[in-house]
Amino acid sequence: MTNLTDALVRGPRGRRMCLEYVARTDEAVRTAVFWVGHEQDPNPGVLLRFVGDASDRKQDPTYTDDAVAALIDGADLTEIRVDIVRDSLQRSVDLARYWQEPDGEDVVAALPVVRGALRRVAERLVAAIPELTATRGAVQWAVDWRPLNDAAPLESAPAAVLAEWTRAQREGEARAAREWPADPRANVSGTWWSVPQRLLTTRGSVLDALELVEDFLGWEIATVIPVRGAGETLEIRSPDDWAHLCRAYPMEVTASRRHDWFRVTGRDGRWLIPDWQRVSERWDAVHLTMVGYLSAATQLIDIDAEYGSVIGGWGPDSTIWLTDAAREWDQGREHGTRPKDDWRWTRLVLPGDQ
Repeated sequence: MTNLTDALVRGPRGRRMCLEYVARTDEAVRTAVFWVGHEQDPNPGVLLRFVGDASDRKQDPTYTDDAVAALIDGADLTEIRVDIVRDSLQRSVDLARYWQEPDGEDVVAALPVVRGALRRVAERLVAAIPELTATRGAVQWAVDWRPLNDAAPLESAPAAVLAEWTRAQREGEARAAREWPADPRANVSGTWWSVPQRLLTTRGSVLDALELVEDFLGWEIATVIPVRGAGETLEIRSPDDWAHLCRAYPMEVTASRRHDWFRVTGRDGRWLIPDWQRVSERWDAVHLTMVGYLSAATQLIDIDAEYGSVIGGWGPDSTIWLTDAAREWDQGREHGTRPKDDWRWTRLVLPGDQ
């Protein structure tokens, strides 16, 4: 049985969620994390200061790693706000990056002394996220981000999608091996995803489908589609589960992923992802649990002494369908909308809706 507290502090996304929560609920922690994060960020932005004259200028505050950890240790976690937990989870997912170095606050959360302090936060947050270990449910939800007048049927030819994906991966890997430098530090970026992006992907709830989106692109209208699925589902609950899948169905992607994944992990070596076409011969679907995502995404997953992998481009509590075992359900589609300055979605009622 996975220790959920250990799982949260093990993964970058879990640690970032915990850091976001304690920073949002404690002003002293928020200030310290801001300044240390700016210092640690490999690509820091420019800080603008408005002062009357030189005499008004103040020195930027400085904090040691131990000071940040001490502030986290002293934060009041007596009452856990579920809404702030959700905000923190959403923020962590949105900031997942697979093509560049972790940002400064991800680096702060990974500092050994800070990571130790975040364990106390993780212990308290586990109870506030009951879906951490949920397996794939029978009722799922897919999202179409296109305008309402451009909605389309769900993907219904997974075998063809997988065949095309396999061909493209092999061609892309061969091309990258011919044309791209072997030095992982070279200024090259390419494909960083670990899963086929055109396959039907579903989530366990409407809100997760709309809100827990990596690298969110600012959509303001969405169509949410009910899906029912059956068949055999492989559950990815941990980095070890992903490593086992890569060992069982290996596809080498060293040449095409090495530059982006080096930036994310700092590892110079060979890389694998699952051969999803072969996986489809055994499984109808693969589900990345919430805790699987928080413990494994945006970090190096060791496969063996020679190979590593990264789970990239796959959100929490998300199922990819490898066969035609999932269908749109007749419950009816829903539409969501959100204001530009808020990530929260509300149901959009259209003429004819019940």
